[in-house]
Amino acid sequence: MIDLHIINSEESGEVPFTRDQIADFLYEHLDEFGDAREHILASIAYAYGEENGQDGFVLVASDGKQLVGAVVINDTNMGGYIPEHILVYIATHGDYRGQGVGSRMMERILERTEGDVALHVEHDNPARHLYEKYDFTNKYLEYRHSK
Repeated sequence: MIDLHIINSEESGEVPFTRDQIADFLYEHLDEFGDAREHILASIAYAYGEENGQDGFVLVASDGKQLVGAVVINDTNMGGYIPEHILVYIATHGDYRGQGVGSRMMERILERTEGDVALHVEHDNPARHLYEKYDFTNKYLEYRHSK
């Protein structure tokens, strides 16, 4: 049986997995669509509200003591012109894909959030179908200037 756990911070009571375990899981299971481990850790720190103005949560899915899914949501504390929430990362363990874990996590985060949720997805990422199933739309092209 897959259990879902919301984590607001490491001080929010019993936490089934450490931030390092969550970051390692996401780094491994995001496959070629992931980011550097330090960026994943930074998004978790933001979700845990380590700095003033930062907020969000982490959702983990577990099968007993094994981590099988994870989501990081960062809150923007804005609305209207910027979505209130950014779905930064979502991943399911390769052995559990196609079993509804991703759908259960998506349903839980959409229940948990109020306001708009945005995410970035590469055009060739098969997870696009999951997002479209939950009525995410592609309203804009994203252009980014990196230094």
